[in-house]
Amino acid sequence: MPLPVVQFCVIGSFFLVLYKALISLLRRPHGIDLDGPNGSVIKLFEGGIDYCVNLSEQYGGAVRLNGPYGDTVYVSDPRALHHIVVKDQHIFEELEDFIVSNKLVFGEGLISTVGEQHRRQRKLISPVFSTSNMRRVLSTVHHIADRLASTLTAKLPTDGSHSEIDVLPWFSRCALDSICNGVLGYSSNSLSAAEDDAYAEAVRLVGFLIGKFCLLRPLVVIVAHYCSPYWARKVLDLFMRDIREMRRIIETMDCASQKVFAEKKATMEADDMLCRDGDSILSMMDIMLKANAVSSNVTRLTDAELLGQMNVMIFAGVDTTTSAIARCVYLLAQNPCVQARLRSEISDAMKSSGYQKDGDIPSAELPYDVLMSLPFLDGIVKETFRLYPSLPLMVRTATKATTLPLHFPVRSRSGEPTSTIAIPKGTQVIISILAANRHQGMWGADANEWRPERWLSSPLAVPPNMDIPVRREDVTSTPRSTPVLGVKDGVHFPSVYSNMMTFLAGGRSCIGFKFAEMQMKQVLATLVLRLHFSLPTQRNAQGHVKEIQWKFKGFHIPVVKTPAGDDVTPQVPLNVRLVRTDDFAW
Repeated sequence: MPLPVVQFCVIGSFFLVLYKALISLLRRPHGIDLDGPNGSVIKLFEGGIDYCVNLSEQYGGAVRLNGPYGDTVYVSDPRALHHIVVKDQHIFEELEDFIVSNKLVFGEGLISTVGEQHRRQRKLISPVFSTSNMRRVLSTVHHIADRLASTLTAKLPTDGSHSEIDVLPWFSRCALDSICNGVLGYSSNSLSAAEDDAYAEAVRLVGFLIGKFCLLRPLVVIVAHYCSPYWARKVLDLFMRDIREMRRIIETMDCASQKVFAEKKATMEADDMLCRDGDSILSMMDIMLKANAVSSNVTRLTDAELLGQMNVMIFAGVDTTTSAIARCVYLLAQNPCVQARLRSEISDAMKSSGYQKDGDIPSAELPYDVLMSLPFLDGIVKETFRLYPSLPLMVRTATKATTLPLHFPVRSRSGEPTSTIAIPKGTQVIISILAANRHQGMWGADANEWRPERWLSSPLAVPPNMDIPVRREDVTSTPRSTPVLGVKDGVHFPSVYSNMMTFLAGGRSCIGFKFAEMQMKQVLATLVLRLHFSLPTQRNAQGHVKEIQWKFKGFHIPVVKTPAGDDVTPQVPLNVRLVRTDDFAW
């Protein structure tokens, strides 16, 4: 086909898609009776954390925004969120463009399925992340964290002075190795691979690119729906050059996942894994394959679904955990007294547990129960998860008209207070995890401050008399008179983790939060025992010092601000040196 004809067809396809998109927009709901600013949903990403939080503080827990698809409701009220993600989760479903785009990237994994297929997958996979399996995999995570510390140490001067290191790619490789070795049961060895290793770089960049596409997802779905695969690629490649890079990354990840899955499945069949003792199965992927093999035909997952779970686990386990660890180490670099206090707590725990003696090379090899119960480490991790959730915003669409109740009244368009919101069918609802986790009415006047010590005097969970269901294992024996973080007058946010919404709640809550918490604690404990972190101090030729800024692009993306940086490339440069004796004093 001559090139001008191809170009004509591509442009024609694009305008057809644009016409369909405009028709779709005209059918979206308008006129929701809520107060709100004149700004659009796009301002949530342009304004960053401050804008997202101030929006709720100014207008309350339900705000009307001008979305690209009609009126959109921005929600951070605890009762409304309980209805959206728990009680009425069958009404508030994931957006079609979210599901379709995830399926294009990851295959048929948990974040790409809905309804009965999602419930079937979740039922099989959830037991994989049990506490007993966390205990079993901790030694693997500890070994990888040690390799990370050794890798960074090898880059330092021998005279004990500091060196500036971009820690972000190394944290990403550590997270990748932890997921691959501990969960999927194969060695990725990305910490030992070359710095330009294609697979490690692909995994590190996928979240960054997905964040860039957040606002373009609907267009991608419309193109995929109305065009053949051939013309869809032509249209998207013509108008979105980053699509080509995303396709390359997907092919790199998928090729590796298919190879590993085929090897795991062949090994299971050859070694008759079904007859083995459960204790000899080392990876959680093995456990999942075993459980799937003995499932009935109705509940058994297909090979495509199992492969999809691998891709989802790699993405979720690497991207979100890397962001959380990088943010936490950055905060420790900003707060040297907090860093010293954490270092001292871990060192004391090592000595009291008999795992370290004076003069030994520090290695935070602690039993699972000891590691998970260190109070200050626990406070640092919880406070970082609370203030900086890896996924700050999530979106749902109402599949039918309904009413949302509110705990805290808000204003209608006329300025009158209201405690209910009429939600028309098709309305998009933005779940503001960020605003919920910083709600001053629930977390206190200092909710926007990073204060790990706030967790030292609080029980871990909600007393059992709350109107929102809680799990038995989350209930502590602390007296009722002791304040509980995130709870006010018997009300709290829907949650699977310490009353915060970081890991969501309900049928689409994060099933891997126990692994994420354990991995983060082990990596932090290992690093601070051996290394000291501080903010960059070296000036470039123009006299500028690198200043790290966390951009809000669907995910939190760390960059170096201009003029010292390009304000685009994800990176976390920090001064790193070996720990000295005085680094334990706080």
